[in-house]
Amino acid sequence: MASLKEVKNRISSVKSTRQITSAMKMVASAKLHKAQGRITSMLPYQRKLNEILTNFLRTETSFESVYTAKREVTRVAIVVCSSNSSLCGAYNSNVARLLEKTLAGYSHLGKENILVYPVGKKIEEAVKKLGCVKQGSYQKLVDVPAYADAYRLAEELMASFAENKVDRVELIYHHFKSMGSQILTREDYLPIDLSKMTEATGDGKKEASRGFNNDYIVEPSVGKVLAELLPMVLCQKIYTMLLDSVTSEHAARMLAMQAATDNADDLIQELTIQYNKTRQQSITNELLDIIGGSMK
Repeated sequence: MASLKEVKNRISSVKSTRQITSAMKMVASAKLHKAQGRITSMLPYQRKLNEILTNFLRTETSFESVYTAKREVTRVAIVVCSSNSSLCGAYNSNVARLLEKTLAGYSHLGKENILVYPVGKKIEEAVKKLGCVKQGSYQKLVDVPAYADAYRLAEELMASFAENKVDRVELIYHHFKSMGSQILTREDYLPIDLSKMTEATGDGKKEASRGFNNDYIVEPSVGKVLAELLPMVLCQKIYTMLLDSVTSEHAARMLAMQAATDNADDLIQELTIQYNKTRQQSITNELLDIIGGSMK
């Protein structure tokens, strides 16, 4: 059995760790609140942009774009998001596992034809271990995502697809559903499936029928307006992905630190009971020695 001093030192150590995890939980909670505010501010713009695009696509006007062209996949680009730091539970490891599974599905293309855009230090390290072709470093997009940075990344992806440098672009990230639920998502970014965009609005809910036909008079033409609108939607999608990923990271870290704090509380309680039992046993032994000595 451990001595009183050892148990006391361990209690002190666990209390110090609990203070750290509790502080990290509060920091993560504050960052989560700010991240949720950014998503809330962005959603009305995204919904309106998608509504405009959806209404145009529901007209009888046929439309084709370089971003809708489907072709045989010989080269693929994958944008994958993680965090720059750890202590957020299985957040980063889940992303790394899904990336590894995705790479296995494209193994017939060869590693030189799989371009990975790692957003975050942790996934950048995982990509290096997997021996993939890394396309730059995007760690600065994780802490506080800026629309200008998201726009540049989206432009690079769109240019690569339009110039036939890649035949498909996929996104891997965590979608923030609620504080207790972050959904690991893998979805196609390019080419765009316009048929799917006419089925749902920006919030993922089916749009109710308005009861009238969309009969617009557009200048100079629907095709030219959509040609300008599609890149905006694609840039907005990258920005939304970054906000989703960062918000999910803070939520995962807050939950992980809450669990660590609760475990520390339980451990402190167990160690305190052990300390009291050891102390009581020590006192009892001393009393027995005194009583035994007095009877001689």
